Amino acid sequence: MAPVPREADVLAALDTVMDPELHRSLVAAGMITDLRIAGGAVQFTLELTTPACPLRESLRAAAEEAVRAVPGVSAVTVTVTARAPRAQESDLLPGVRHVIAVASGKGGVGKSTIAANLAVALARGGAAVGLLDLDIYGPSVPLLFGVDEPPEMDPDQQRIFPIGREGVALMSLGFLLAPDQAVIWRGPMVAGAVQQLLRDVAWGALDYLVVDLPPGTGDAQLSLAQLVPLTGVIIVTTAQDAALTIATKALQMFRAMQVPVLGIVENMSTFVCPGCGTETPIFGREGAGETAASRLRVPFLGRVPLAAEIVVDGDRGLPTVAAHPDTPQGQALAALAGKVAGVVSAAAVMRGACRR
Repeated sequence: MAPVPREADVLAALDTVMDPELHRSLVAAGMITDLRIAGGAVQFTLELTTPACPLRESLRAAAEEAVRAVPGVSAVTVTVTARAPRAQESDLLPGVRHVIAVASGKGGVGKSTIAANLAVALARGGAAVGLLDLDIYGPSVPLLFGVDEPPEMDPDQQRIFPIGREGVALMSLGFLLAPDQAVIWRGPMVAGAVQQLLRDVAWGALDYLVVDLPPGTGDAQLSLAQLVPLTGVIIVTTAQDAALTIATKALQMFRAMQVPVLGIVENMSTFVCPGCGTETPIFGREGAGETAASRLRVPFLGRVPLAAEIVVDGDRGLPTVAAHPDTPQGQALAALAGKVAGVVSAAAVMRGACRR
């Protein structure tokens, strides 16, 4: 008669499977739940730390393989779920688990494009995602998502409903202004607008709220950091000396405000030839972003190539990860989202965030 597997043996097998982002076993990280054994049949739930986990299938397969090796196991059923660990609570955003700011030292480095594609890629991975455009003077989200209508209002609660595109809840001051209307505001008015776009928008329950900040180190950045607990900030740069130098200043500003830096993204790292597909370092300095991340002791989140399709996609209101997911640039942007999701989850778990 075949031996009946014991719960202790199954958990011991699962304890050998490591999550490479958390550097902990599935059991130690609390990712194994609802373990049931009936004869030789074993079933359990693998609860990932982010719905957008790029390692979903490999972790599931590794867990199943480990359990099948336990003596007496004849069948294994793995149910995969996901729940992003919550960061700090926020009165302004009670239903939002993580607020991720996307910043740059200077304009023209593609920060808004990175923010838009990051939000869509996270949503395509199964997460509930919002994108807040806080670039008050130069909002790009309306163009990047092809939105030309105002949002709807809740007349009872006097709250604004975000506009949905590509699975992402969107809000931008640009939705509320005429297309050619300039914003001529001093600092206190910018701070007030930031608070209103956080407080008066019905964001609902979100795993991630991605915030596209204006370039530099101004009122919008300061207000956001003071109003809500940020999970962290992503710094977008190119390999130019000017961009890297000013990006470093932006990074140090967030450090001074005790905002965790999730990492650096090198955008427009190479030019992808539309004819032959050859990639050429556009600034002649391959690896500059990674070198800067090492020097500043922050994670390097990846590099995104420059491709004509990214510009065309943005102009027609469809982010590249949705329009051209199988291209080098689409894959690079999707990989960036997976890396960000992993870094956010690892940081939340290691801070001892409550998992249940």
